[in-house]
Amino acid sequence: MHIAIAGNIGSGKTTLTKMLAKRYGWTPRFEPVDNNPYLEDFYADMKRWSFNLQIYFLNKRFKEVVEISQSKDTIIQDRTIFEDARIFAPNLHGQGMMSDRDFRNYTDLFDLMMSLVKLPDLMIYIRSTIPNLVAQIQKRGRSYEQTIQLDYLQGLNNRYEEWIAGYKGNLIIVDGDTCKFGDNHEHFQQVTDMIDAKLYGLFPME
Repeated sequence: MHIAIAGNIGSGKTTLTKMLAKRYGWTPRFEPVDNNPYLEDFYADMKRWSFNLQIYFLNKRFKEVVEISQSKDTIIQDRTIFEDARIFAPNLHGQGMMSDRDFRNYTDLFDLMMSLVKLPDLMIYIRSTIPNLVAQIQKRGRSYEQTIQLDYLQGLNNRYEEWIAGYKGNLIIVDGDTCKFGDNHEHFQQVTDMIDAKLYGLFPME
């Protein structure tokens, strides 16, 4: 089974991935951030490095999807291939930080990959407002993220909402502003209750 967690930068995807992996005994797959050879360059000069970064993510994510499809384990994945192609790359293109030529090339490659990929068994989307994202980004203190512009984050949020509005698969939406699953056990229980209902048809006792 393939469980995926989607959400903007700083929404709490990695925290929730770790917690759910521990709670259910699922195998976690984390976003390749620490060893990413393009990320710091990208945040320093988005226009120059946007295509390189997105191709790097697309390559890594497609490899993950193939491995997940071949695994007998239940995998929980921190961010998906769909977010790269439906949110991050279009946002860069729309803000003039990826050329038309590069975006067409990227989109053609993604469309080819999609002919071999199916939707996750469950998508968990963490919805969050910009002030909450900014607070989380500042709290974790990654130096290269401190230069992220608010309009870039807002553009991503807008595209996330458009994507989720048309999403056709099994979906749970978590309100990241009010559901503090990382700090509050009852809030985390609310998330697992929704997961149990979606995956196993189990509803919490009144």
